[in-house]
Amino acid sequence: MPERIDFAALIAGHTVVIEMINSGDAGLPVLTQLLRVAQPALGAAGMAFVEFGPTGGRVISATGATEWTVGRPLPADDPVTVCLLSGPRVQQLRADRLAGAFPGELADRGLRRMVVSRAEIGGHTVGSLHAVYADDATEPDDQHHGVIAYLASCIAHMYGDQTGLPVHGDGPVVAALADGLAVVDRDGRVRLWNPAAAQVTGQAAAQALSRPLPFPIPPSGQVLDHRLPDGRWLRITSGDVPGPGALRVVTFRDITDQQRRDHERDLFVAVTSHELRTPVTVIKGYADTLTDHWESLTDADRRQAARVIGQRANELARLVDRLLSSAAEAGPGDEPPAPFDLGDALRAAAGDLPAELRSRLALDLPVDLPKALGHRPSLATVLTELATNAGKYSAPGSRIEISARPDGQMVAFRVSDRGIGIRPEHVERAFDRFWQGESGDRRGYPGAGLGLYLVRRIVEQQNGWVSLRPRAGGGTVAEVRLLRG
Repeated sequence: MPERIDFAALIAGHTVVIEMINSGDAGLPVLTQLLRVAQPALGAAGMAFVEFGPTGGRVISATGATEWTVGRPLPADDPVTVCLLSGPRVQQLRADRLAGAFPGELADRGLRRMVVSRAEIGGHTVGSLHAVYADDATEPDDQHHGVIAYLASCIAHMYGDQTGLPVHGDGPVVAALADGLAVVDRDGRVRLWNPAAAQVTGQAAAQALSRPLPFPIPPSGQVLDHRLPDGRWLRITSGDVPGPGALRVVTFRDITDQQRRDHERDLFVAVTSHELRTPVTVIKGYADTLTDHWESLTDADRRQAARVIGQRANELARLVDRLLSSAAEAGPGDEPPAPFDLGDALRAAAGDLPAELRSRLALDLPVDLPKALGHRPSLATVLTELATNAGKYSAPGSRIEISARPDGQMVAFRVSDRGIGIRPEHVERAFDRFWQGESGDRRGYPGAGLGLYLVRRIVEQQNGWVSLRPRAGGGTVAEVRLLRG
């Protein structure tokens, strides 16, 4: 360290800092420039500034031998934090005599001496300025203490003007942001990481600081939607901070739910438009035929046309019911579950199925079947969807078996077919809304992909569960389990 402070260099450098402020620069670039000016003038090995917030401090700017400390947190209960926030405003400390990991790291690097001054506004501490000296340096004197106290007061004045400060991740403004916020330097390394950033990414500040961002940064002023390896989506924006520091502010938020809703909306429009178009086209064609050729048609032709129109109208009605139920997340509502005769309910629901399906049913329902606990009216929807599904994926005229049995505390019923079956990897995906298997299946077996989704919703709201499995010898078994009444 020089015998005395280089006041000429300090004043010249401070003039540059003031000119930066007058030119519109603020915040970290100005603060860092001030530390760069002070370090050689004071003969220090490094300078650092710790900003304090409600939950502790963090090194937000550092130069020289302490540059590696940028981003280092100082929790409120850390012995160093307690020491800095108490006692005289200006202190000379030895790192090797302080408790805690941080002083130990300084001492291990041969940086055992430091002069510290708090930056205060109206008695409130906003931070602390540190001049750190090597072991072989001359002992700092009162002049050094006075200059460091003066520089800390200058920094406090910057905080009073609120020109880009505070930047502390736990500061009142940054901490209150709902969006993740990071400040990165010219090398792309994180210098600031607010609490929302930790929540959005799952990376604590200690994991993120001084490391590259875990996602790409869009060009300044642009927006980027990026998918993380875990499948979540982030919407990322960035902007450059004015000044020579080449800092960039990056904000980001989790838009996974929005992406899912957008995808489901697009899929909903595509699927429903396709499914609505077919019956509407058939109805319109037969209606036009009846209108334009009524006199030339036989009675049998007219009855057939009316029959087809009725069938297709029923298909439309069922599709609309599914869509409305899906949009409303349909279920039994607030009606409390009650015991009901499962066998009787299944027979009644089977009797209401379309004639073509009824003719294919084979019922195996014991007369002594225990009651089930749930909502009887919703069972008709469950059986209709399962039976319709079985009929769609099996040959016309083939048997669809409906059976029931007690099983411990549960009572179960099954809808079984001898159709094309279901792949083991599809037994869970089949219950997803709008899912219909491969495109080939979708072309061969039309449907909105809502039936099984509604079945699972209804059954699980009654504290039961539903499953699919391949049937031995070919076909599919759908099983619904409800609590015994």
